[in-house]
Amino acid sequence: MSLDTVGLALAGTARRTRRRTRPSALVVASIALLGIVAVASVLAPVITPYAPDATDILNSSAGPTSEHLLGTDGTGRDTLSRLLIGAQLSLLAPLAVAVITTAVGALLGLAAARIGGAFDMIVSRAMDIVFAFPTLLLALLAVAVFGPGLTAPICALALGYIPFVGRIVRSAAIQEQAKPYVGSHAVMGFSELAITVRHIFPNIAPVLLAQATLTFGYAMLDIAALSYLGLGVQPPAADWGSMIAQSQSAVLQGNLWSILFPGMAVILTVLAVNVLGESLSDRFSLASRSAR
Repeated sequence: MSLDTVGLALAGTARRTRRRTRPSALVVASIALLGIVAVASVLAPVITPYAPDATDILNSSAGPTSEHLLGTDGTGRDTLSRLLIGAQLSLLAPLAVAVITTAVGALLGLAAARIGGAFDMIVSRAMDIVFAFPTLLLALLAVAVFGPGLTAPICALALGYIPFVGRIVRSAAIQEQAKPYVGSHAVMGFSELAITVRHIFPNIAPVLLAQATLTFGYAMLDIAALSYLGLGVQPPAADWGSMIAQSQSAVLQGNLWSILFPGMAVILTVLAVNVLGESLSDRFSLASRSAR
Protein backbone atom coordinates (compact mmCIF):
# COMPACT_ATOMS: atom_id res chain seq x y z
CA MET A 1 0.00 0.00 0.00
CA SER A 2 1.42 3.35 -1.03
CA LEU A 3 1.86 6.33 1.26
CA ASP A 4 -0.72 8.26 -0.76
CA THR A 5 -3.31 5.54 -0.13
CA VAL A 6 -2.53 5.50 3.57
CA GLY A 7 -2.80 9.28 3.72
CA LEU A 8 -6.17 9.26 1.97
CA ALA A 9 -7.43 6.56 4.34
CA LEU A 10 -6.31 8.54 7.40
CA ALA A 11 -7.89 11.72 6.03
CA GLY A 12 -11.17 9.89 5.43
CA THR A 13 -11.10 8.51 8.96
CA ALA A 14 -10.46 11.98 10.37
CA ARG A 15 -13.39 13.41 8.38
CA ARG A 16 -15.71 10.66 9.62
CA THR A 17 -14.59 11.27 13.21
CA ARG A 18 -15.24 15.00 12.88
CA ARG A 19 -18.71 14.30 11.46
CA ARG A 20 -19.51 11.99 14.39
CA THR A 21 -18.30 14.53 16.95
CA ARG A 22 -19.89 17.57 15.27
CA PRO A 23 -22.98 18.63 17.23
CA SER A 24 -26.24 18.01 15.40
CA ALA A 25 -28.85 20.69 14.88
CA LEU A 26 -30.97 19.08 17.60
CA VAL A 27 -28.10 19.27 20.10
CA VAL A 28 -27.40 22.90 19.22
CA ALA A 29 -31.08 23.73 19.62
CA SER A 30 -31.15 21.95 23.00
CA ILE A 31 -28.10 23.88 24.22
CA ALA A 32 -29.64 27.16 23.04
CA LEU A 33 -32.95 26.38 24.75
CA LEU A 34 -31.30 25.42 28.05
CA GLY A 35 -29.10 28.49 27.89
CA ILE A 36 -32.10 30.75 27.35
CA VAL A 37 -34.03 29.10 30.19
CA ALA A 38 -31.07 29.31 32.57
CA VAL A 39 -30.33 32.97 31.77
CA ALA A 40 -34.02 33.87 31.98
CA SER A 41 -34.34 32.20 35.38
CA VAL A 42 -31.33 34.11 36.73
CA LEU A 43 -32.50 37.46 35.34
CA ALA A 44 -36.18 36.84 36.10
CA PRO A 45 -36.44 39.38 38.97
CA VAL A 46 -35.12 42.06 36.61
CA ILE A 47 -36.79 41.26 33.28
CA THR A 48 -40.32 40.29 34.38
CA PRO A 49 -42.72 42.86 32.91
CA TYR A 50 -45.10 42.62 35.90
CA ALA A 51 -44.99 41.47 39.49
CA PRO A 52 -45.73 37.74 39.35
CA ASP A 53 -48.55 38.00 41.91
CA ALA A 54 -50.11 41.21 40.58
CA THR A 55 -53.73 40.53 39.61
CA ASP A 56 -55.82 42.25 36.97
CA ILE A 57 -59.40 41.00 37.20
CA LEU A 58 -60.44 42.95 34.11
CA ASN A 59 -57.91 40.96 32.04
CA SER A 60 -58.36 37.54 33.65
CA SER A 61 -58.08 34.46 31.42
CA ALA A 62 -56.97 36.63 28.50
CA GLY A 63 -54.99 35.41 25.53
CA PRO A 64 -51.70 36.92 24.30
CA THR A 65 -51.87 40.68 23.78
CA SER A 66 -49.39 43.52 23.42
CA GLU A 67 -49.65 44.15 27.18
CA HIS A 68 -49.48 40.49 28.23
CA LEU A 69 -47.36 38.67 25.65
CA LEU A 70 -48.34 35.19 26.88
CA GLY A 71 -51.76 36.13 28.24
CA THR A 72 -53.02 35.94 31.82
CA ASP A 73 -54.34 33.25 34.15
CA GLY A 74 -57.71 32.99 35.85
CA THR A 75 -56.93 35.77 38.31
CA GLY A 76 -55.36 38.11 35.76
CA ARG A 77 -51.72 37.42 36.65
CA ASP A 78 -49.25 37.82 33.81
CA THR A 79 -48.27 34.38 32.49
CA LEU A 80 -44.86 35.47 31.17
CA SER A 81 -43.83 36.97 34.52
CA ARG A 82 -44.89 33.87 36.44
CA LEU A 83 -43.21 31.62 33.86
CA LEU A 84 -39.89 33.44 34.30
CA ILE A 85 -40.06 33.51 38.09
CA GLY A 86 -41.24 29.90 38.19
CA ALA A 87 -38.21 28.79 36.16
CA GLN A 88 -35.97 29.30 39.19
CA LEU A 89 -37.62 26.69 41.41
CA SER A 90 -38.53 24.48 38.43
CA LEU A 91 -34.82 24.13 37.57
CA LEU A 92 -33.13 24.31 40.98
CA ALA A 93 -35.25 21.61 42.65
CA PRO A 94 -34.61 18.84 40.07
CA LEU A 95 -30.99 19.96 39.78
CA ALA A 96 -30.57 19.42 43.52
CA VAL A 97 -32.13 15.96 43.19
CA ALA A 98 -29.84 15.07 40.28
CA VAL A 99 -26.68 16.27 42.06
CA ILE A 100 -27.44 14.42 45.31
CA THR A 101 -28.51 11.27 43.51
CA THR A 102 -25.50 11.20 41.19
CA ALA A 103 -22.97 11.83 43.95
CA VAL A 104 -24.35 9.31 46.44
CA GLY A 105 -25.27 6.71 43.82
CA ALA A 106 -21.86 6.86 42.16
CA LEU A 107 -20.08 6.56 45.51
CA LEU A 108 -22.15 3.56 46.62
CA GLY A 109 -21.94 1.86 43.25
CA LEU A 110 -18.17 2.23 42.97
CA ALA A 111 -17.61 1.16 46.56
CA ALA A 112 -19.82 -1.90 46.16
CA ALA A 113 -18.01 -2.97 42.97
CA ARG A 114 -14.50 -2.37 44.28
CA ILE A 115 -14.90 -3.66 47.85
CA GLY A 116 -17.21 -6.55 47.00
CA GLY A 117 -18.06 -9.31 49.44
CA ALA A 118 -20.46 -8.62 52.30
CA PHE A 119 -20.38 -4.86 51.69
CA ASP A 120 -21.48 -5.35 48.09
CA MET A 121 -24.30 -7.66 49.20
CA ILE A 122 -25.56 -5.23 51.86
CA VAL A 123 -25.48 -2.23 49.53
CA SER A 124 -27.14 -4.17 46.70
CA ARG A 125 -29.95 -5.48 48.93
CA ALA A 126 -30.52 -2.00 50.40
CA MET A 127 -30.80 -0.52 46.90
CA ASP A 128 -33.19 -3.31 45.90
CA ILE A 129 -35.44 -2.45 48.86
CA VAL A 130 -35.51 1.26 48.01
CA PHE A 131 -35.95 0.44 44.31
CA ALA A 132 -39.16 -1.43 45.14
CA PHE A 133 -40.88 1.81 46.24
CA PRO A 134 -42.06 4.24 43.53
CA THR A 135 -40.21 7.52 43.89
CA LEU A 136 -43.36 9.60 43.69
CA LEU A 137 -44.88 7.53 46.52
CA LEU A 138 -41.80 8.21 48.66
CA ALA A 139 -42.18 11.92 47.96
CA LEU A 140 -45.86 11.80 48.94
CA LEU A 141 -44.99 10.01 52.19
CA ALA A 142 -42.30 12.61 52.93
CA VAL A 143 -44.80 15.42 52.39
CA ALA A 144 -47.32 13.65 54.64
CA VAL A 145 -44.73 13.41 57.43
CA PHE A 146 -42.88 16.72 57.10
CA GLY A 147 -45.49 18.88 55.41
CA PRO A 148 -45.73 20.54 51.98
CA GLY A 149 -42.75 22.31 50.47
CA LEU A 150 -39.70 21.41 48.42
CA THR A 151 -37.22 20.19 51.06
CA ALA A 152 -38.97 16.91 51.87
CA PRO A 153 -39.72 15.99 48.21
CA ILE A 154 -36.15 16.76 47.14
CA CYS A 155 -34.72 14.46 49.83
CA ALA A 156 -37.28 11.73 49.13
CA LEU A 157 -36.79 11.83 45.36
CA ALA A 158 -33.01 11.80 45.76
CA LEU A 159 -33.31 8.72 48.00
CA GLY A 160 -35.64 7.03 45.54
CA TYR A 161 -33.40 7.64 42.53
CA ILE A 162 -30.14 6.55 44.19
CA PRO A 163 -30.68 2.85 43.27
CA PHE A 164 -31.11 3.79 39.60
CA VAL A 165 -27.67 5.39 39.56
CA GLY A 166 -26.01 3.03 42.04
CA ARG A 167 -26.97 -0.18 40.23
CA ILE A 168 -25.85 1.13 36.84
CA VAL A 169 -22.54 2.43 38.22
CA ARG A 170 -21.91 -0.85 40.06
CA SER A 171 -22.54 -2.89 36.91
CA ALA A 172 -20.35 -0.63 34.76
CA ALA A 173 -17.56 -0.64 37.37
CA ILE A 174 -17.59 -4.46 37.62
CA GLN A 175 -17.26 -4.72 33.84
CA GLU A 176 -14.49 -2.12 33.79
CA GLN A 177 -12.44 -3.63 36.61
CA ALA A 178 -12.41 -6.97 34.79
CA LYS A 179 -10.33 -5.46 31.99
CA PRO A 180 -6.60 -6.24 31.85
CA TYR A 181 -5.39 -2.71 32.47
CA VAL A 182 -6.81 -2.74 36.02
CA GLY A 183 -4.76 -5.80 36.93
CA SER A 184 -1.70 -4.27 35.27
CA HIS A 185 -1.96 -1.12 37.37
CA ALA A 186 -2.40 -3.19 40.52
CA VAL A 187 0.78 -5.14 39.71
CA MET A 188 2.62 -1.86 39.15
CA GLY A 189 1.78 -0.85 42.72
CA PHE A 190 -1.11 1.55 42.23
CA SER A 191 -3.56 1.57 45.14
CA GLU A 192 -7.19 0.55 44.77
CA LEU A 193 -8.27 4.14 45.37
CA ALA A 194 -5.91 5.52 42.71
CA ILE A 195 -7.06 2.97 40.13
CA THR A 196 -10.69 3.70 40.90
CA VAL A 197 -10.38 7.50 40.81
CA ARG A 198 -7.92 7.86 37.93
CA HIS A 199 -9.05 5.09 35.59
CA ILE A 200 -12.30 3.30 36.40
CA PHE A 201 -14.38 6.35 37.26
CA PRO A 202 -13.39 8.37 34.14
CA ASN A 203 -14.23 5.39 31.94
CA ILE A 204 -17.74 4.99 33.38
CA ALA A 205 -18.38 8.74 33.57
CA PRO A 206 -20.34 8.78 30.25
CA VAL A 207 -22.79 6.23 31.66
CA LEU A 208 -23.09 8.26 34.86
CA LEU A 209 -23.66 11.49 32.92
CA ALA A 210 -26.43 9.92 30.83
CA GLN A 211 -28.17 8.64 33.96
CA ALA A 212 -27.81 12.04 35.66
CA THR A 213 -29.65 13.75 32.81
CA LEU A 214 -32.42 11.16 32.99
CA THR A 215 -32.64 11.73 36.73
CA PHE A 216 -33.01 15.47 36.18
CA GLY A 217 -35.86 14.89 33.75
CA TYR A 218 -37.67 12.42 36.02
CA ALA A 219 -37.23 14.73 39.01
CA MET A 220 -38.58 17.72 37.10
CA LEU A 221 -41.69 15.78 36.15
CA ASP A 222 -42.19 14.44 39.68
CA ILE A 223 -41.76 17.85 41.32
CA ALA A 224 -44.13 19.40 38.78
CA ALA A 225 -46.66 16.67 39.63
CA LEU A 226 -46.31 17.38 43.37
CA SER A 227 -46.76 21.10 42.80
CA TYR A 228 -49.78 20.36 40.62
CA LEU A 229 -51.30 18.45 43.55
CA GLY A 230 -50.54 21.35 45.89
CA LEU A 231 -47.87 19.41 47.82
CA GLY A 232 -44.74 21.05 46.41
CA VAL A 233 -44.21 24.78 45.95
CA GLN A 234 -46.58 26.73 48.18
CA PRO A 235 -48.16 30.12 47.38
CA PRO A 236 -47.15 32.85 46.84
CA ALA A 237 -44.09 31.14 45.28
CA ALA A 238 -44.58 29.79 41.78
CA ASP A 239 -43.18 27.01 39.65
CA TRP A 240 -44.37 25.50 36.40
CA GLY A 241 -46.29 22.67 38.07
CA SER A 242 -48.28 25.01 40.31
CA MET A 243 -48.96 27.25 37.30
CA ILE A 244 -50.55 24.31 35.49
CA ALA A 245 -52.74 23.56 38.52
CA GLN A 246 -53.80 27.18 38.96
CA SER A 247 -54.71 27.47 35.26
CA GLN A 248 -57.44 24.82 35.38
CA SER A 249 -60.14 27.41 36.00
CA ALA A 250 -58.95 29.40 32.99
CA VAL A 251 -59.09 26.27 30.82
CA LEU A 252 -62.73 25.76 31.80
CA GLN A 253 -63.35 29.28 30.50
CA GLY A 254 -61.77 28.41 27.17
CA ASN A 255 -58.31 29.92 27.77
CA LEU A 256 -55.70 27.31 26.89
CA TRP A 257 -52.79 29.74 26.80
CA SER A 258 -52.21 29.92 30.56
CA ILE A 259 -51.76 26.13 30.80
CA LEU A 260 -50.05 25.64 27.44
CA PHE A 261 -46.92 27.69 28.13
CA PRO A 262 -45.88 26.15 31.51
CA GLY A 263 -46.69 22.68 30.19
CA MET A 264 -44.53 23.24 27.10
CA ALA A 265 -41.76 24.67 29.30
CA VAL A 266 -41.62 21.44 31.32
CA ILE A 267 -41.72 19.18 28.26
CA LEU A 268 -39.17 21.09 26.18
CA THR A 269 -36.73 21.47 29.08
CA VAL A 270 -36.82 17.75 29.88
CA LEU A 271 -36.33 16.84 26.21
CA ALA A 272 -33.46 19.31 25.81
CA VAL A 273 -31.64 17.99 28.89
CA ASN A 274 -32.00 14.38 27.71
CA VAL A 275 -30.78 15.20 24.19
CA LEU A 276 -27.76 17.08 25.57
CA GLY A 277 -26.95 14.30 28.03
CA GLU A 278 -27.07 11.64 25.33
CA SER A 279 -24.86 13.72 23.06
CA LEU A 280 -22.26 14.29 25.78
CA SER A 281 -22.31 10.60 26.67
CA ASP A 282 -21.66 9.65 23.03
CA ARG A 283 -18.82 12.16 22.72
CA PHE A 284 -17.13 11.01 25.93
CA SER A 285 -17.47 7.37 24.87
CA LEU A 286 -15.91 8.14 21.49
CA ALA A 287 -13.07 10.07 23.14
CA SER A 288 -12.47 7.19 25.58
CA ARG A 289 -12.31 4.63 22.75
CA SER A 290 -9.96 6.87 20.76
CA ALA A 291 -7.64 7.27 23.77
CA ARG A 292 -7.44 3.50 24.18
